[in-house]
Amino acid sequence: MSSLYHDVSIGNVRLEGNLFLAPLAGYTDKVYRSICLKHGASLAYTEMVSSEGVARDSEKTVMLMERGEGEKNLAVQLFMPDADTAKRSLEGVMAYHPAIIDINCGCPVPKVVKTGAGSALLQRPKTIYEIVKTIVENVDVPVTIKIRTGWDLNNLNYLETAGLAFEAGASAVCMHARTRSQLYMPTADWSRLKDLKEHFQDRVIIGSGDLFTAEDGVRMLEQTGIDALVYARGAIGNPFVFEQTKALLSGQTPREIPISEKRDAIMTHLYGLVDFLGENTACREMRKHVCAYLKGVPNSAKVRQAVTEALTVEQYKSSLAMLG
Repeated sequence: MSSLYHDVSIGNVRLEGNLFLAPLAGYTDKVYRSICLKHGASLAYTEMVSSEGVARDSEKTVMLMERGEGEKNLAVQLFMPDADTAKRSLEGVMAYHPAIIDINCGCPVPKVVKTGAGSALLQRPKTIYEIVKTIVENVDVPVTIKIRTGWDLNNLNYLETAGLAFEAGASAVCMHARTRSQLYMPTADWSRLKDLKEHFQDRVIIGSGDLFTAEDGVRMLEQTGIDALVYARGAIGNPFVFEQTKALLSGQTPREIPISEKRDAIMTHLYGLVDFLGENTACREMRKHVCAYLKGVPNSAKVRQAVTEALTVEQYKSSLAMLG
C-alpha cells in the first residue's frame, strides 16, 4: 500500500490508517460514526460537544458522547470560550472514557462564534494555549485542536496558533484551509497545509477543506505532505469514501457502489437511529441523510420526496423500494 496511507500515532493512541471522519453537527452521531468506521475510517469525531453543556450535565449534550458500536477510539470534540469552562467539563467528559479530546477552534457558525468559542478563539491565541494546557494537565489522554488559517486574510495566524497549541501540549493540529470569514468559499488553500507541515515536520498535522471524493483525498496527501486528513461534507451520506480512498492509495481502482448497497446502508443507519432515538425521531432525523445518500442517484427524486413524509420504518422501506 502507498506510503501516503499509513498508521498515525496521536499521543499514545495508535490509529490504523490516516483517513478520519470530521466532527459534523447533526451528522456524526454514534450511529453514523460506526458506519464510517466499518467502511474504513480510521477515526471518527463526535459532533461538537458544548463544554458548558457537559458541566451542567445537559442530557442532550452528554448523549453526543455515547460510544458507537465498534468504536474503539472515541474522539470527543469540545467547544468552549475559555479554560475555566473547559476544566469544569472534564469530569463529565472523562466519564465517557474518550481516547482523544479535540478542541474546536475553527467552527465559523455565528451562534458558536458569538459565545467566544469556535473560530472566535483564533482572535485570542493565548486563550487557546490556556485551554490546551488546562486540559492536558487534567486528563491522561491526548489533546488535539481544530483550527482555520485565521480570522480573515489580513490575520493569517495559523502558525502562531498551532505553535502555541503544541507548546501547551497538544498532540496534533487539524486545520481547515480557509479563514473564518471565508466560511466555505472560495476554494480551500491547501498550500497553507503544506506550509503548516513544513513548519512542524515532527508533529502530527491533519488536513481539511474541499475533500469530496477519494481523488480529492489522494491529492491533498500528495500536495501537502500532511499526516492525515478528515472528510467532512464529503462524507455526508457517503461512508464509502474511506474505502475508496484506501483503494486509490493502494493503486487499485475504487469500486462503484451499487444502489442496493446504498439502500442497505440507509436501512442500517435508520435501524441504528431507531435504537438510539426511537422510531418517530429517527425517521425525521434520517430524512436529511437519505437525501445525501441518494445524491446523484438516477431517478431518486421520488424517493427523496417520499421520505420527507415518512414516519415509520415500513414507510422508509416502501420509499426505498421505488429505487428498484
